[in-house]
Amino acid sequence: MPLRFFGKDPETNGDNCPTVWLDEDKQELVVQGWKADVALQAQCLATGPIPDTEAVVRLPLRMAQQIREALDAAERSPVR
Repeated sequence: MPLRFFGKDPETNGDNCPTVWLDEDKQELVVQGWKADVALQAQCLATGPIPDTEAVVRLPLRMAQQIREALDAAERSPVR
């Protein structure tokens, strides 16, 4: 199944970022966000390593509505 689009940052400056989708088949949120800077990554590393297959991204709180809608949809999706 294709990704279900939930929204872009309402204040995006034309770079189409950040964005939130839902992959209902895999029961996963998919996010596009701003890359974390070195200082933020260092703070995150204080709680454990970040695998090479993962990244720290930033999403603004103003996207809470899109994230809530995606989470609500994920909870309503049949568990696979």
